[in-house]
Amino acid sequence: MVFSKSEEEHVTHVSTVLSRLRANNLFAKAPKFLFHVTSVEYLGYVVSSECLKMDQEKVQQILNRPPPRNLKALQSFLGFSNFYRRFIKNYSKKISSLTSFLKKDSRFALNEEALRQFHKLKDAFTISTILSHSNPSLPTIVETDASDYALGLYGKELLGIVWALKCWRAFLLSLSSSFEVLTDHSSLQYFMSSKILTRHQACWAEFLSEFHFSITYRPGRLATLPDALSRWDK
Repeated sequence: MVFSKSEEEHVTHVSTVLSRLRANNLFAKAPKFLFHVTSVEYLGYVVSSECLKMDQEKVQQILNRPPPRNLKALQSFLGFSNFYRRFIKNYSKKISSLTSFLKKDSRFALNEEALRQFHKLKDAFTISTILSHSNPSLPTIVETDASDYALGLYGKELLGIVWALKCWRAFLLSLSSSFEVLTDHSSLQYFMSSKILTRHQACWAEFLSEFHFSITYRPGRLATLPDALSRWDK
């Protein structure tokens, strides 16, 4: 996919790409090309200059699926729907009864609640949800929190930041200005300047040094969204 900020710039970009292909003896079929379009179907999405949408042909395949009769059919359906999970609000909650059958030694028997979730999930795909492209010129804020499993308080809160930045690494590194990380653990404000670190913390510090950001403390009672997500299973 070749995208440009103007039509004139696009002509130059396309010419450069085609010249590079020719120079390396690479060929492509003309019917597979689309030139000077503002929207295109690409890898299961409809991409435009304004937003990202689900490919309606793929969505229709989900809507045409009958209720799964066995575990294999359920796995196939969930695998297909998972591709568009970012468009479905509270997706994990919407499929909780269905995913319970994927647990080890679980017996597949589509009960009333699971069947209800199956149809509700299909209904969710009929809503024309779109995702806007990020605007790097606007202030960027990353909100993090962590659950109480497996790690100590300081470690888990820090790992929450590391995990978030790994997920959004490409986007955050492309920002032209610094971004802000909000945390409800006050000690993390001084992590990047700390001289005494454990082996794991040193590795995380090295990774975090790639980014241009500041850490701001915000009390947990004010962090409604990330705090609610971290307490989901409690």
